Amino acid sequence: MLVDPSAFDPATVDPDTQKLNAEILAKLTGLPDQWSVPPAVVRERRKQGLGAFPLVPPSPRARTLAIEGPGGVLELRVIAPDAPTGVYLHIHGGGWVFGTADMQDDRLERLAQNCGLASVSVEYRLAPENPYPSAPDDCEAAALWLLRECQSRFGTDRLFIGGESAGAHLAVVTLLRLRDKHGLTPFRGANLTAGCYDLAQTPSVRRWGDLKLVLNTRDIFLFAQNFLRLKGDLRDPDVSPIHADLAGLPPALFSVGTRDPLVDDSLFMASRWTAAGNAAELALWAGGAHVFIGFPGPLTEKALAKTDAFLNGL
Repeated sequence: MLVDPSAFDPATVDPDTQKLNAEILAKLTGLPDQWSVPPAVVRERRKQGLGAFPLVPPSPRARTLAIEGPGGVLELRVIAPDAPTGVYLHIHGGGWVFGTADMQDDRLERLAQNCGLASVSVEYRLAPENPYPSAPDDCEAAALWLLRECQSRFGTDRLFIGGESAGAHLAVVTLLRLRDKHGLTPFRGANLTAGCYDLAQTPSVRRWGDLKLVLNTRDIFLFAQNFLRLKGDLRDPDVSPIHADLAGLPPALFSVGTRDPLVDDSLFMASRWTAAGNAAELALWAGGAHVFIGFPGPLTEKALAKTDAFLNGL
């Protein structure tokens, strides 16, 4: 897979993206260290709009379904258009520690409007209170539920999966579990944004340093530590799917900004996806920070339009 080096040229970064990155850095520099307080405190701050990402208004048509999960009740947040043409299993980001299923309703509403997709977002258990394998187990359970229920509840078995950051990681792990444990490959496509696929850290993570452009090297290390709690081998494909046999997986769109510490994860995984015989697109966005699609702006609109086109083409 060829990579256009011009995407990494600072001269190609548009002024709006440069301004946004400066604003993110200024905001996060003034916030307390998220690792100096319990995770529950940070989660509450994020609900108040005190995190890196702006708050998103809730969708008026969102509803919550409760299903039986591996750890008890598992909630699924559903945003569906009338007569959906497909279902998108969404897995939110937040380093396996933060984030909720209701913090990206605007993007899931967009999928309903532009792609005709019902979204089912998984409220998986968070670390460190519920370390590995809790989150992957919940996502696997949600996927199996969707396979059983999609036709009766949504009138379609045209299925997609996707997520951002830790959510992209969990989406790939879910695809692998369905294939390897259940002999199932039901998803038509995977929309994978700024995923972390190697918890031992790729070169771009290790070389990033302290710059707090949404997250930095220390953050990624501590997220992984909280997620695993010494319960997983970093080379286990269920932990770091970069090490998996990737044969037989669906077409995937890998989207990442070039100012994201996790850029190598997408570069490497997209290449391995293709080498395994799968279709893959790599969308590199010049100057984009980690999960920049969480911030309104021209670059976000271009990236989301690319996602719309990818999903509509499958």
